[in-house]
Amino acid sequence: MRKYSIEINASKPQYLEIKKYVDTLPVEFVISGLRFSYNRYVADVGGYLNSGRKSLVKSETSFLTKKQAIMRLKSWKVMVKKFREKGYSYPTIYRIKVELKKISMTGPK
Repeated sequence: MRKYSIEINASKPQYLEIKKYVDTLPVEFVISGLRFSYNRYVADVGGYLNSGRKSLVKSETSFLTKKQAIMRLKSWKVMVKKFREKGYSYPTIYRIKVELKKISMTGPK
């Protein structure tokens, strides 16, 4: 084990809060939280942070061509199984299907 000190410019309440977390949480949890916060910050600054259901639908449909959307709709039962394995809820899966139908009718955006 090595000791490590960090210098941070923070207000008194912020300092106390950080101290509480560092003193009570195991190092693995502190690192995990910092990693999550860093990745989220980078995504937010980069302009590609879309949290929630909209980002799932967008990530599944944004780069599909008309032909790919039609193929996914034809094999919809298999797609539902894959989406459920990813942990998507049925309302999210339905929204993906609606977006696929739009793409198959008009082509990609």
